[in-house]
Amino acid sequence: MAINEQKYENVILYLIANMRDGMIHGKKKLAKLLYYVDFDRFEYKESMETITGDSYKHRPMGPVPDQFQDVVERMRRQGRINVEEVREYDMYRPTTVYSSDVKPDMSVFDEDDKRILERVIRHYGASSGRDLELRSHGEAPWRAVGEKEDIPFELAFYRETDFSDAM
Repeated sequence: MAINEQKYENVILYLIANMRDGMIHGKKKLAKLLYYVDFDRFEYKESMETITGDSYKHRPMGPVPDQFQDVVERMRRQGRINVEEVREYDMYRPTTVYSSDVKPDMSVFDEDDKRILERVIRHYGASSGRDLELRSHGEAPWRAVGEKEDIPFELAFYRETDFSDAM
């Protein structure tokens, strides 16, 4: 699947910009927010379209976008985002923290994309990576496939998401 690099990068910039402190704490949280962006967009109005164009794999901690690491690394090299390892707690691995001074280019998104981005921030932005992991584990897309398998976007329709707040 070919990703839409412009939209992908601007989704990440949007998510970072709309966190309370202008940072996303945790690789898991960013990966899950991207999952909700793409699967919600696919399900919304039965559009069968995603924003990033990425595909997702079933991993132990929930759905993970295939091109995530490459996109983040490219943005880091270009100076568009900051990626920092922060040791928050002794005896735990450092947390990857994403931040940016670059504002997202919202002109790359259509109105439905923008509604979904706003909805994802409203519904999931305050959740931790662990909370989003547990939530995704309860949903049909993750439950229906085995470890390391691609998650078909069509499974989004089995979540029966209430989009009344996105209309």
